[in-house]
Amino acid sequence: MSSALLTVQNLSISLADGRKLVDDVTFSIAQGEIFALVGESGSGKSLTALSIMRLLPNNMRLTGSVLLEDKTITELPEKQMLSIRGGRIGMIFQEPMTALNPLMRVGTQIAEVLPLHTTLRGQAQRKRVIELLTEVGIPHPEERLNWYPHQLSGGQKQRIMIAMALAGEPELLIADEPTTALDVTIQAQVLDLLLSIQKSRGLAVLFITHDMGLVAQLAHRVGVMLQGKLLEVLPVEDFFKSAHHDYTKRLIANALPTQKFRLAIQDSRVLTTEGLRVAFAGRRKGWLLRKQPDTVAVDGIDLHIAKGETLALVGESGCGKTTLAQALLRLIPAQGQVYFLGQSLLALNESAMRSVRQSLQVVFQDPYGAFNPRMTVGKIIREGMDSLDVGVAEHRAARVAELLTLVGLDPSHQHRYPHEFSGGQRQRIGIARALAVEPKLIICDEPTSALDVTVRGQILDLLDELQQKMGVSYLFITHDLSIVPRIAHRVAVMQAGKIVEMGNTEQILHYPQQAYTKALLASAPHRYLQARLA
Repeated sequence: MSSALLTVQNLSISLADGRKLVDDVTFSIAQGEIFALVGESGSGKSLTALSIMRLLPNNMRLTGSVLLEDKTITELPEKQMLSIRGGRIGMIFQEPMTALNPLMRVGTQIAEVLPLHTTLRGQAQRKRVIELLTEVGIPHPEERLNWYPHQLSGGQKQRIMIAMALAGEPELLIADEPTTALDVTIQAQVLDLLLSIQKSRGLAVLFITHDMGLVAQLAHRVGVMLQGKLLEVLPVEDFFKSAHHDYTKRLIANALPTQKFRLAIQDSRVLTTEGLRVAFAGRRKGWLLRKQPDTVAVDGIDLHIAKGETLALVGESGCGKTTLAQALLRLIPAQGQVYFLGQSLLALNESAMRSVRQSLQVVFQDPYGAFNPRMTVGKIIREGMDSLDVGVAEHRAARVAELLTLVGLDPSHQHRYPHEFSGGQRQRIGIARALAVEPKLIICDEPTSALDVTVRGQILDLLDELQQKMGVSYLFITHDLSIVPRIAHRVAVMQAGKIVEMGNTEQILHYPQQAYTKALLASAPHRYLQARLA
């Protein structure tokens, strides 16, 4: 690798009250190098990236310097910075749906960059957009450039973000957790794409992540951040085998899949489904308004969950996992049979179903989106008890305090609002809300997908502890196969609306029978981590 393309020297970011969010960070990235920046949520990784791009909020003060080759870009006027931002430095953001303009066609959004950083105009711009879409693997680019973001899958939206970042022909690419919300197969495709583009263009990459498997797969060197400080910078081989700092060792240990498997539970069944089917009516198209075929999202599902058992439901995005959960919760119409605690759920009217909801709860993937931002945490947790009339009204305030303590939060936090908590804390509040009505089964829909490895481990330990104490059962929906041994007694693998394989955790992860299951396991990044540590 050649000389440093980017040099960050003594970088600090502070608020008006003097509180430091990033404290004296120094590192460099060579041309053609992938530098991974890792650490917990709130450690300062994204702020460091934003400071390089000069995109910090106005209430933050930056000291130190950022050099792009021999030019100190922290001192440039904004007009000159415009030629670097999106030009010499491109950035891929974590959440493409919020980074993309929902009212603009994706081709137009990619083309916006071209007049600023190239001489291309008119048809030459359109041709370049098609070339970029082809480079990032978007099928039928001449057609898709006219699509809007909502018409694309999560993986395709992330590819559009990559195309936008590449449009200005950057020398440095900043990728801020670009695969966090993607399932393992789509994540593998996006990472393979990034690697091939990085090699073909000789790009330097600042890759921000909390996934140690991705670090093992991609990085040349690794920097570890904690509470705004850069603890150590190591070549990737030394990072996994001879890290110096205890925090680094703990990060790696938390990322390793457990080798102990939980035994399947032979107990009374809490939930059973027979031939469960969900179909969405086809739309009418054309001038004759011909009805299109129905879309079958869940196709004849048979499964069961025992008392005190966790069944992990895994599969790619779009395979029907969340639709199945919605059908079990009676949030969408379904056919077949669902038996819960001896009752046929699909036969119940809404009034009878209301009493069942006390025993059947859900923890959502994004607890912030599931919370009313105008309600305090105490009211959010208490809401279910009030609406379902659970427990004595006079004792509910004490129950809220007890639940907050149970999930590892201070009872005084009940007077705060959701935005005052970190992602991991909000997920704990979501678990407390589900537990408030004393359920028998909790459906956990990707509850750890956006959490760093340390917080993820804490949430999994909490769920396990609650299961041991209360005998609650879980349907745990996830695309992160590395956590399945830690949480699940059995695993069901879903593809295109069907369960293609089901069995105990060790059997599915070590001795899969179906080609699809083998492909899922082969795409999981934690295998690179195990190889680095071998």
